[in-house]
Amino acid sequence: MMIYILVATFLVALIIAWISIPVIIKVAEQKHLYDEPDEARKSHLSKIPTLGGIAIYAGTVISASFFAHQSRHLDLGAFLSAMTILFFTGIKDDIIPLPPYKKFLAQLLATSIIVFWGEVQLSSYYGFLSIYETSPIWLNLATIFTVIVIINAFNLIDGVNGLAGGIGFIVLATFGVWFYMHQEESLAIWAFATCGAVLGFLRYNLLVNAKIFMGDTGSLILGFISAVFAIQFIEMNKTELSFSGGKAPIFAIAVLIIPLFDTIRVFTIRLANKRSPFSGDRNHLHHLLLDVGFNHIQTSFILYGMCIGSILIGYYLRFLPAYGYLGVIITFVLVFTQIIILFKKKRQKKKLSNNIGELQYKFSSNS
Repeated sequence: MMIYILVATFLVALIIAWISIPVIIKVAEQKHLYDEPDEARKSHLSKIPTLGGIAIYAGTVISASFFAHQSRHLDLGAFLSAMTILFFTGIKDDIIPLPPYKKFLAQLLATSIIVFWGEVQLSSYYGFLSIYETSPIWLNLATIFTVIVIINAFNLIDGVNGLAGGIGFIVLATFGVWFYMHQEESLAIWAFATCGAVLGFLRYNLLVNAKIFMGDTGSLILGFISAVFAIQFIEMNKTELSFSGGKAPIFAIAVLIIPLFDTIRVFTIRLANKRSPFSGDRNHLHHLLLDVGFNHIQTSFILYGMCIGSILIGYYLRFLPAYGYLGVIITFVLVFTQIIILFKKKRQKKKLSNNIGELQYKFSSNS
C-alpha cells in the first residue's frame, strides 16, 4: 500500500511543477524578472527567468501535505515553517537581491526553528575530531552550522543547467528509499514529493538552452530539505547495524559529496589565494568541466555519475573501519577531480599550441 502512496505523491508533485512552470515563465517575462548574463561567472548568454523554485515548493508542499501524516522523528509544523521562511527569502532575493547578511539571518532563523522547535538535532559528534560526547548547546550549534553549510553548498553548485536539481533529486531519492525501507513513511513521502517536483522542474531546466532557473528559491529549499533529512538519517542510524560505529555521518557525506566537496574545494582555493571565501570565481567543478569542453547537460550528467558513484561506494563499503571508509570516499572524489583537471590542462595546452602555430603561420606568410 505504501509504495502506491509514494508513487501518487511523486506524480502529483511532478504534475503540479510541470504545469505551473509555463505560467511562472510567462509572468516572469511580463514582469521582466530575469537572471542577467555575466561572462565572468555565469555560463548562459540570454536572460532567463529565475523563479523555478516556486514550482518546486508548490509541488512539494501541496503533494506531501495531502499524503503525509505527522512523523515520529520530525515536527512537520516546524519543518514547513522553516522551509516557508526560506521560500520567501529566496523569492525576495531572486527578484531584488538581498544583502548577504539578510540571507544569512533568514537561514539562521529557519535553521533555529527546525533545531529548537522541530528538535532536529545531532546527539553526538560521532567521533569527529575524536569527540563523541559534549554539551547539548555545542551539539545544537553544530547542527545549525551543518544545516547552513549544506543550504549554501546547494546554492553554490547551482551554476549549470540541471546540476542542483539533479543532485537534489539523487540525494533525496537516496534518503527517501532508505526512509521507506525503514518504515518512516512521512519522511519518505516528503522526499518523494520533492523528487517529483524537481523532476517537473528539470523538464524545463535540463536543456542546453534552459527555459527557467530554480534561483535561490529552489536551491535554498533543496539544500534545507537535504540537510534535515541527512541529520534525520544519521540520528535514526544510531541503532541500525548497517551503519553502526559512527558510519552514518560518513554515508551522509557520501550522498552529499558534490555540494560539500565543491564548497570546501573552492573555499580552500580562495583562501589560499588570499581572497574572501565568498568571492565569486570559476573554480567550481562544473566550471572545470565546461572549460574542458563539455556542455551544460554533459557537465551535469558527469557530476550525477560522480554523486551516484560516491553513494554506491558508501553503501557497499560500509563494512570498512570508519577512517578507512571515509578515506575511500575522499580518495574517489579527489581522483575524479584530478582527472578533470588533467583534461582541462591538456585542452589548454592544445589550445596554446594551436595559437602558437597560427601565429607562426601568419608570421611566415607575412615574411
